Amino acid sequence: MIRKVFKVENNLVVSLPKETIDLLGLHEGSEIEVTVDTGARRILLSPAKANVVDIDTEFARQLDEFIALYRPVLEALAK
Repeated sequence: MIRKVFKVENNLVVSLPKETIDLLGLHEGSEIEVTVDTGARRILLSPAKANVVDIDTEFARQLDEFIALYRPVLEALAK
């Protein structure tokens, strides 16, 4: 897939199509790992792996639901 590089303020940005975002399970605020292969002159993007251990999966699910439901309020409070 060919994408264009464009400027946003002082940064160069490459947008990803919605299909790619959905396929990788990304959303606004997701962290990705950027790997540069200078020999092959390519950039590899992959979802960042969480370094969290011993987290209760049910608690994590409930927390994700809470954040999704109250994201606008949480963002307003963070300002």
